[in-house]
Amino acid sequence: MLNLSKILKFTELLNKFRQVQRRVLVNGEDRYENDTEHSYQLAMLALYIVNSQKLDLNHELILKYALIHDLVEVYAGDTYIYSTDTKEINSKEEREKKAMRQLKREFPEFPELHKIIKDYETKINKESRFIYSLDKIQPILNVYTDNGKTFKQEGVTLQMLIDCKKDKVAVSPEVKIYFDELIKLLKKEEKTLFKKQ
Repeated sequence: MLNLSKILKFTELLNKFRQVQRRVLVNGEDRYENDTEHSYQLAMLALYIVNSQKLDLNHELILKYALIHDLVEVYAGDTYIYSTDTKEINSKEEREKKAMRQLKREFPEFPELHKIIKDYETKINKESRFIYSLDKIQPILNVYTDNGKTFKQEGVTLQMLIDCKKDKVAVSPEVKIYFDELIKLLKKEEKTLFKKQ
């Protein structure tokens, strides 16, 4: 039986999720987005693309993966893809596994949550690969619509972006077509979107 104390505990988890800051500035603001904002936007983008393109993907699974994919970051923290801290980069997988175990201990009554996280991490199906891939281009879309502000502030170059993203995006052909288009657009506007090196 689910009682109020368990609901309150899960609410606390969701509030902690909202406190996890990412390294992408919110459009038009001088603050970084948080994991809740990121996950909601990812879910809406996914639903928009899947519906508009009439893709043969399970809508319910798409939404679940999008909303849950980063929940481990409550305990593992967000790992900045362009970080020069090799210890942070190299410990990401272990920190996230540890976080998954902690979530299982704290919320054993929610087995679907744990299955969704595991399936996403293993990229078990086309829906998980779609969300994984879309998650890699979503920050680019946000930074582009903010005139490259985060790229400039963080010193990200177009080549860094391509090197970090291209293989990850490639796991979903449905998303890769947009990535390829986006790279062409970024190359065309490189001088205005990125800092001069």
